[in-house]
Amino acid sequence: MTIHLTPEDEKLIQEKLNSGAFQTPEEVIHMALASLPPVQPKKKRKNLVDVLSSPPFAGSELDLERIRDYPRHVDL
Repeated sequence: MTIHLTPEDEKLIQEKLNSGAFQTPEEVIHMALASLPPVQPKKKRKNLVDVLSSPPFAGSELDLERIRDYPRHVDL
């Protein structure tokens, strides 16, 4: 893997190395990545029926049946 760093990022890594807290740039990057919060899996998108069937709408006796739209006669 190749990573391109900005000059600002390189300066930050060098500052951490100069502090003596880290021995290599890899340690700095690893610690930075390890300190990030865990990635949350993407939630499945709900359709309108799912939303209206769950709280706070659940039990509200909504009629979710689809109304058929019958075609109208058109004189040509």
